[in-house]
Amino acid sequence: MPAVEFDRVSKSYSIYDAPGDRLKEFATFGRRSFHRDFVALSDVGFSIRRGEVFCIIGENGSGKSTTLQLMAGILEPTAGTVSVHGRVSALLELGAGFNVEFTGRENVYLNGAILGLSKKEMDRRYRDIEEFAEIGDYIDQPVRTYSSGMVVRLAFAVAINVDPEILLVDEALAVGDTYFRHRCMRKVHELRARGVTIVFVSHSVADVRAIGETAMWLQHGQVAALGGADAVVAQYLAAMTVQSGAPAASTVVQPVRDLPNIDHRKGNGNGEILGIAILNEFGEPLHLMTPESRITVRISARAKVGIDEPNVGFVLRNHLGLDFSQTRRCGRRTADAGHGRRGNRHD
Repeated sequence: MPAVEFDRVSKSYSIYDAPGDRLKEFATFGRRSFHRDFVALSDVGFSIRRGEVFCIIGENGSGKSTTLQLMAGILEPTAGTVSVHGRVSALLELGAGFNVEFTGRENVYLNGAILGLSKKEMDRRYRDIEEFAEIGDYIDQPVRTYSSGMVVRLAFAVAINVDPEILLVDEALAVGDTYFRHRCMRKVHELRARGVTIVFVSHSVADVRAIGETAMWLQHGQVAALGGADAVVAQYLAAMTVQSGAPAASTVVQPVRDLPNIDHRKGNGNGEILGIAILNEFGEPLHLMTPESRITVRISARAKVGIDEPNVGFVLRNHLGLDFSQTRRCGRRTADAGHGRRGNRHD
């Protein structure tokens, strides 16, 4: 049984030009319409496996937040069926679920109660929530005195510490500082390793590529693409580039141009390595690799003549000069990264 399933789901809203139009329509018992329908989602269907990291991308107004609100049970579909199996913890709009007049501590217990957790259960979780939020004495101040970053810190700390089976995250992490975003992304990896289903909405394609297994691109309330995260992101970037009027190839795959530490080159010159880059799980340049970390290796190459079986690979070597990982022999148009770790890429 999937964790989440949408079966031909549509969601529309009634838009009134003036407040009085709603009353006029009510007075006619529906015989006359004084509104127009705005379709946020139209005939959307997909399923999310248990333990999967499912990312949703798209422009503003494409239906991403509506999709999450349907999963969270905040909205009901106009047509179709939404099935959710498991305890849902949601980090949606900034401050959603918080009473701004309550203190941070009071809101922690309020959110726990909403999720069906007893005070005793929340007592056991409270210390972990307080430590992860790192807002100090503000935990006992009204939420209305918080900055947006502090609200996100507390909201995320609550969301991840109530034993969710399904975690919904809607772009809220974009408000936090870099340090906290990195902590959150590491926590997302931990939750994924524990088998928690994660649905992640973001405009950051680097984040989607770093944590996503499957991605869905929504466009004008419809599914434009659904599949592997890398493939869907590439389609999305290509479409956005064409829409902006820029050459598509320049954005979908930006060639790497930096070649650090060149000792020597050899070969017949029919092919050429243009650049090499090593990135961390957030798509940023990596300067120090730590154990169990996830990295992306990007290599840009150019063929000067036709090559029947191009083969591009790499060897990772530590500071002692010892090789500890490398790619295996690649076939035509394929690249098999060492140890099968997702994220090793050959361009």
